[in-house]
Amino acid sequence: MQYNPGAQLDPSQMGGGGRGRGGSIAVGGGASIILVILALLFGFDPGAILGGGVAAPQQDAGTNQYAHCQTGADIEKDPECRFVAYTNSIQEYWQQALPGYQQTKTNIFSGSVSTACGQATSDVGPFYCPADQGIYFDTAFFQQMLPQLGADGGDAAEAYVIAHEYGHHISNLTGIMEQVQRQGQTAGPNSPAVRLELQADCYAGVWLRYAAGDADNIISEVTQDDLDRAVNAAEVVGDDHIQRMQAGRINPDQWTHGSSQMRKEWLSKGFNSGDPNQCNTFAAGSLA
Repeated sequence: MQYNPGAQLDPSQMGGGGRGRGGSIAVGGGASIILVILALLFGFDPGAILGGGVAAPQQDAGTNQYAHCQTGADIEKDPECRFVAYTNSIQEYWQQALPGYQQTKTNIFSGSVSTACGQATSDVGPFYCPADQGIYFDTAFFQQMLPQLGADGGDAAEAYVIAHEYGHHISNLTGIMEQVQRQGQTAGPNSPAVRLELQADCYAGVWLRYAAGDADNIISEVTQDDLDRAVNAAEVVGDDHIQRMQAGRINPDQWTHGSSQMRKEWLSKGFNSGDPNQCNTFAAGSLA
């Protein structure tokens, strides 16, 4: 991924460098990272699973660790500024594509964080909290967990993950997420939960097409290698891939996010069409 050095960045879209105050989530003693990811990766409301109480996000008052990220050129000086670029580009697209789009924030934490959905630790992986409409992740996910799952990594893989979470934000704003939540905890290859996740993958693909299409935007170039890395990231977080790594067998009845093939196909569908209207996974008879 290449960045436009003259592009203006807006660090106010970042969550101010919030840091958790300690504590942990009751996920079961000795749970491995992969097991936790299997349950929660790319989820949308960890509180429903973790039993966390409602709490306001805890952040260091008056600080924003990305305040110095003002232009695309700053990414060369400090690679952490790339997270501002991803966020700005994603929200720039949805501001144009979705009438009434409500801007939100990308909250990057270390260790643990309190959200309106409850308290989360790094083991949860990236997630979206509909109660405060925030996107949350620890950068350790990209440095440790994705490689552990076998991902090639790279900026495009990171951008896909964050764009997926913003896809949940879109599903929340359009009311789809609430409809799925009303149906309770569901699982299986054709379940509402899987359809919601694949819709977020499709939305991520639509944004990637937007980012690849205009050299004057914040992200000035998306190469074929970038696209391959994004697809690879989608594949390694497929339920079947994680089940095979964790238990050595595949149980589709427990799928909550979709298979590697499903995730690849819906990410590709979004990219190839460039049209969020093609992301209606709930109207699709077959998901793969």
